[in-house]
Amino acid sequence: MNEHTPNQLPERPEPYWRITSQLASFPPLKEDIKTDVCIVGGGISGITTAYLLAKEGLDVTLIEADVLVNGTTGHTTAKITAQHDLIYDELIHNLGIEKAKLYYEANDAALQFIRKLVKEEKMACDFTDEDAYLYTTNNRGVSKLEHEFKAYQEIGIDSEWITSMPLDIPIKAGIKMRNQAQFHPVKYLAHLIKGFTEMGGKIYEHTVADDVKEGEAPIVVTRDGKRISTQYVVAASHFPFYDGAGFYFSRLHADRSYVVAVECDEEFPGGMYLSCDEPKRSLRYTDMDGKRLVIVGGEQHKTGQGMDTMYHYEALEEYSQKMFTNSKVRFRWSAQDLVTLDKVPYIGKLSRMHPNIFVATGFRKWGMTNGTVAAHVICDLITHRPSPYEELFKPSRFVADPSIRHFMSENLDVAKHLIKGKFDDADKSIDEISVDEGAVVKVDGKRAGAYKDKEGCLHVVDTTCTHMGCELNWNNGDRTWDCPCHGSRFSYKGEVIEGPATKPLKSLKDK
Repeated sequence: MNEHTPNQLPERPEPYWRITSQLASFPPLKEDIKTDVCIVGGGISGITTAYLLAKEGLDVTLIEADVLVNGTTGHTTAKITAQHDLIYDELIHNLGIEKAKLYYEANDAALQFIRKLVKEEKMACDFTDEDAYLYTTNNRGVSKLEHEFKAYQEIGIDSEWITSMPLDIPIKAGIKMRNQAQFHPVKYLAHLIKGFTEMGGKIYEHTVADDVKEGEAPIVVTRDGKRISTQYVVAASHFPFYDGAGFYFSRLHADRSYVVAVECDEEFPGGMYLSCDEPKRSLRYTDMDGKRLVIVGGEQHKTGQGMDTMYHYEALEEYSQKMFTNSKVRFRWSAQDLVTLDKVPYIGKLSRMHPNIFVATGFRKWGMTNGTVAAHVICDLITHRPSPYEELFKPSRFVADPSIRHFMSENLDVAKHLIKGKFDDADKSIDEISVDEGAVVKVDGKRAGAYKDKEGCLHVVDTTCTHMGCELNWNNGDRTWDCPCHGSRFSYKGEVIEGPATKPLKSLKDK
């Protein structure tokens, strides 16, 4: 164990996956078009759905507000596994054994699909088969793992109860789920993008979907006023860009988590690891320049709530330096994940009233498999094939327990932050803002947000979220303005980074 040496963190958050792989670029949409299916969102769920539907012979168009694979998919830890933390015992108690089995089978099928495709297509995407370990380092966690392991046995999951792991962490107990996997998500999706476009699929980047004109043939309207006439719309935009009276903002909450990728002297033994204790720690490796880079994740909290976000990166850096000799952080990044009321994703028809608009959201940090599940379920529904998972993931479901309890809790939390933000004092005056610093200030007696960039240029925005009026908080670690109510995020210039907000913040620089 080493002493912690601070201040080794990279200046800017940049995910390893995006830095080490190049994707093709695509132009923005410049004209009205017609297509069979319009997919909104260029992450794993959108791209895989596009790929599968193009293979079915459909004319498919995918649009992305930013660039492909730069949202949650590009900021993942990229574990391909059905081991989704402590979940199966909870699913059995809340949904019953049959639905818990379906959840496992759906995610295992997604893993097998990726594994088979990588092998058949000979993809160079750093795919490796790995066992997945869920463990505890204290006595309180043993009982939780015992209940989870019992659930594994009831479901029939290939697993093993353990008291030690290949990784040198002294544990009280653990569960090994055998034969899971990991990969480089950008390299994998680059292959799917190439296959999709070779089949005639069309992609437009920097094209923001703003609305849907409903009807038998819906029309997706972009922020620039371009119209995409289509038979089916798929909202794979992380947070649904179109609500359709589904009230998704009240049935989802946004969590942030943090990742550092470190070099160290030790040879990482393989495997993927996740603690069930708090604070959670996730570990896996990836190869970089002939060395194994260890990817360390954790530090979860609700978006826009909590301490200075740099502390989360520093906590992971300190953990890495205690775990590994001569540990040095090469990359750091954070991710945003959406969680549903019952922890099962919303996949399928947007609502009962929208048979030709589909949604895929709420993957709860497990998007590599759940996003692939979503693609298969939606492909089956669009091509009128029965899906064994349709009822499990149906977005219009409502499970009495825990949905009512979580619905009340989440929306009381929203109300608290909505009111609290209106009475917050300024952190500083504008004159006190230093270079590369952001803070809440007052402009004409009203709450505002200021950030001074490296060139000394001041960016001042109205901190009222354009979604439902909550007051935003400064995210120092990522240099963004984050909403504590529904998870919208904005750049320091006011541009939308994450929904549900669709409109940018008002600039107050002139004032």
